[in-house]
Amino acid sequence: MQQFHLDNLDCPNCAAKLESTLRKSQGIAHAQINFTTSTLLTDCANMQKLQDIIAQVEPQVRISRQEDRQPKRKIWTKELALLLGLIIIFLSSLALEYLLQTRAESLSSALSLLHIALYVIAGKEVFKRAYANAKRKEFFDENVLMIVASIAAFIIGASEEAVGIMLFFSVGEYLQNASLRKGMDSINALANLTPPQAHKIHNGKTIDIAAKDLVVGDEIIVLAGEVVPVDCVLLDEIASFDTSAISGESLPLTITQNTQILAGSITLSSPATMRAIRPYATSQIAKITELIENATAKKAKTESFITSFARYYTPIVFFAALCIALVPPLFASGGYSANLYDWVYRAIVVLMVSCPCALVISVPLGYFGGIVASSKVGVLLKGSSYLEALSQLSMLGFDKTGTLTEGSFKVVDIVPENGVSKERILGFAACAQDLSTHPIAQSIKQAYMDLAHTHHISEFEEFSGLGVRAVCDHREIIAGNDKILHKFSIPHNHCDIDGTIVHISVDKDYLGYIIIADTLKVESKRVIDELKQLHITPIMLSGDGEYPCKIVGEQLGIAYHSQLLPQDKAAYFEKLKAEQKGKVGFVGDGINDAPTLALADVGIAMGGGSDLSRQKADMIVLNNSLDSLLQAIKIAKKTKIIIYENIIMALGIKGLFIILGILGVASIWEAVFGDVGVALLALANAMRTMKGSHIKRSQSTIESKSH
Repeated sequence: MQQFHLDNLDCPNCAAKLESTLRKSQGIAHAQINFTTSTLLTDCANMQKLQDIIAQVEPQVRISRQEDRQPKRKIWTKELALLLGLIIIFLSSLALEYLLQTRAESLSSALSLLHIALYVIAGKEVFKRAYANAKRKEFFDENVLMIVASIAAFIIGASEEAVGIMLFFSVGEYLQNASLRKGMDSINALANLTPPQAHKIHNGKTIDIAAKDLVVGDEIIVLAGEVVPVDCVLLDEIASFDTSAISGESLPLTITQNTQILAGSITLSSPATMRAIRPYATSQIAKITELIENATAKKAKTESFITSFARYYTPIVFFAALCIALVPPLFASGGYSANLYDWVYRAIVVLMVSCPCALVISVPLGYFGGIVASSKVGVLLKGSSYLEALSQLSMLGFDKTGTLTEGSFKVVDIVPENGVSKERILGFAACAQDLSTHPIAQSIKQAYMDLAHTHHISEFEEFSGLGVRAVCDHREIIAGNDKILHKFSIPHNHCDIDGTIVHISVDKDYLGYIIIADTLKVESKRVIDELKQLHITPIMLSGDGEYPCKIVGEQLGIAYHSQLLPQDKAAYFEKLKAEQKGKVGFVGDGINDAPTLALADVGIAMGGGSDLSRQKADMIVLNNSLDSLLQAIKIAKKTKIIIYENIIMALGIKGLFIILGILGVASIWEAVFGDVGVALLALANAMRTMKGSHIKRSQSTIESKSH
């Protein structure tokens, strides 16, 4: 597949038409256009062929390779200066005519010729777009609306209004497209995490090459403030990095020699020397960028509705305006011709204010902004449809281990018997578990790390499902559950203790027991409480035993179901889903969670989990943080509110102007400013979807860690 950049693509409808034409072209099997990122993904590598096809549909669009893309366009350009100059000339002509208060034929003719010239120059691009659409037998779009409205104004003798329509519409379109490009550039600056080049160390010298040209084993140097171009290991003794771009974590990460650091991290303080361990195409940052760029393929229902709505909206408005112009004069007193001017004028106002651009552009831009905002807090969504579903959650299921809990065992308490010290019990336990690789053994050894002791183990046996027997420093140590004590006939009084317990005996003498537990993540309780405040019901579905699930459920204050096999978990979740009115999500990290993730409206995989769970998920929490999940839900809700605000604002204001136009209250000038103003307001509002969320998340993370 080849990826190209499309310059001057300023309309979602244009992008859809272009994509459809490319797909129907001979020799092209695949073509997908992402309007928000202005990119074309296709199996055709012939740029000239692609450009020729594009020119037939959208003559102003230019294709280029990503690395050769044009620099960002500024709002203030020669084109805008020309349009503003035309407006100044036009307003000056109106002022001159008013001041002279003359109807001299020569002056009137000169002004008429001037107005026609201004009209033609200002409407050049509008005429070109309308002509290109007419060649494709597409006769209804905003360009046709403006041409019909302006020509109708000329016919009824309102030449000043006709010129004003074209002038101000052209300026409005320019400003709207410039604002759109600026917004898209801002989003792409956040979404595009690809570094432009890498500093490769070759024969003792540093040469600059493209990140995609690095191969495994290449040594590079990344200067302070630069982005790590590919996944690497650190060759220096120590270095610090800002990993917020790929994980949403605001605190710097300090690593030591031979530790892996992912592409997209930013080097802090001083240059760092590294060795590439993966090519760019398979690096973490490439996967993130690909997910973000492809996220618009799965459109939200609201977004799809607006696209379909705009397709039928324009011809309906056109015929409605025609009826407004021709039908009411039939029933008005004073004669048909006497009333025709007035009703045609009102129809022109309706045409002017009815352009659907505010909705067609701002809605997809809003959704994509929400997707990018989520990526900045460490959450990747595989489509705007999942962002919309996330905003509508009524229930969220959680796996326990590794999701709500840390996923690693820890010693939480030591209970001695007969006056034996806790340190002594822990020491004997560490001796017995020294050669075991079991997670429980690892937790005991981790707890014992601070106690200096050398183990001299002469015998070691591990009994599956029971524990271990070891002879250390000529002393027999038994460590395990209640069953191993019975196996070796060791008398004890503690046989009905709930939880994960490691009993310790030395030379047949019972010393006490150690309590092992998988502890809650520090943010679990707070996140669960906030979900409840958002009217999302949390529930825990786990394959773990009754007691550990009960402890976690009580600590978090949520309902739970334990001892569920993968198929049982999926079946129970499906039952819960059928009982819910809203959308249902599930959060998990293991292979056993994959069936349940696939059933959910939004399957959410924790980043530290299995590859299968990430493949089945609709959303990936890269940094394994429940805080990031909560922020993504808030971003989704904020995005949905903004989308609805734009829909209500655009339809409300346009509806009001249409009514005022039909009643004869609104003028053409007011309609022009109303249309352009609504579009610019909707664009500005849509950009709010990607502002502020990652900052809030970072602050909350810092506060929680400081405590």
